[in-house]
Amino acid sequence: MNNLGLYLSSVLIWGSTWLAITYQLGRVPPEVSVAYRFALASLILFLWCGARGLRLAFGWRAHLWMAAQGALLFGVNYVWVYLAEGQISSGLVAVAFSLIVFFNILGARVFFGTPANLAILVGAVLGVGGVALVFLPEFGGAAGFDRSARGLAYAVASAVSASFGNLVAARNQRHGLPVVQLNTFGMMYGALFAGLYAAAAGRRFAFDGSIGYLLSLGYLALFGSVLAFGAYLTLVGRIGAGRAGYTGAAIPIVALLLSTLFEGLRWHGYTVLGIALCLGGNVLVLRRRDEPVDQARRAA
Repeated sequence: MNNLGLYLSSVLIWGSTWLAITYQLGRVPPEVSVAYRFALASLILFLWCGARGLRLAFGWRAHLWMAAQGALLFGVNYVWVYLAEGQISSGLVAVAFSLIVFFNILGARVFFGTPANLAILVGAVLGVGGVALVFLPEFGGAAGFDRSARGLAYAVASAVSASFGNLVAARNQRHGLPVVQLNTFGMMYGALFAGLYAAAAGRRFAFDGSIGYLLSLGYLALFGSVLAFGAYLTLVGRIGAGRAGYTGAAIPIVALLLSTLFEGLRWHGYTVLGIALCLGGNVLVLRRRDEPVDQARRAA
C-alpha cells in the first residue's frame, strides 16, 4: 500500500471506530466490552507473532512496563471513552479526545524535556477554545448540561490516560521493546485490567449475541485495534511521526460526519467555528512535533 493508502486507511478506520463503539453500548457493561475487544485483538496479534516467529519472551521488568502501557492506553482510556459515548454523541467524544495532542506535548515537555515554542502554545489555546465552542450548544438545560458535562469529563479523562500511555509507550520503545510485541502484550494487559475493573465494580460479564454487537466487536478488534494501527506505524516508518500525526486532524472530521449521518448530531455556528479552531490548533502543534510520543492515534 502506498503512503496515501496508509493515510486514508488510518483516518477512515479510526474515524469510524467512534461510531462503531455506540453499537457496543447496551446489554454489556462498557468495561466488559472493552475487555472483550482487547482480548480478541491481543489474540489476533499473538497468532500473528507466532506465524511470523516474533520473539515473545521478555523479562519481568519489561512486562511491568508493558502492563503499565496496556492499563493506561488500552484499559482506562477506552473504559472512559465508552462511558463518554454513553452520555454524548460519538463525534463530540472524538473532538474532545483530540486534546490528546496537547496533553502529549505537555507530557513530553515534563518527562522528556522536549521544548515547546510559541506556535505550540498558541495551538494549545486554539484547540482548547475550539473544544469549548463545540460543546457550548450542548450545555442547554439542566438535563442536557449534566449529560454533556459527564460526557466531556469522561472524554478529557480518557485523553489524559491515553497521553500517559503514549509516554510509557515512548519509554518502552526507547528501551528497545519491539512495537508489535508491545501492543500484543499491552492489549492483553489492557483487557485484563478492564476485566478486573469490571469485576471490582460488580459488573455482569454478559454477552450480546446480536449481529450489531458481534460485527462492531470484530470491527473494533481487527480493524480499529490491529490493522489501522499497523497502517499508521508503517506510515510513521516511511514519512516520520510528525507528518503521520496529521491523521489526528482528519479523524475527528470523519467521526463528526458519521455522527451527523447516523446519530443526528446537530451543527451550530459554534460547532463549525469550534471545529475550525480545534483543527487549526492541531495543525500548529503537529507542525512542530518531532517526538514520536503518540503510540496510537485512535482511537477508538
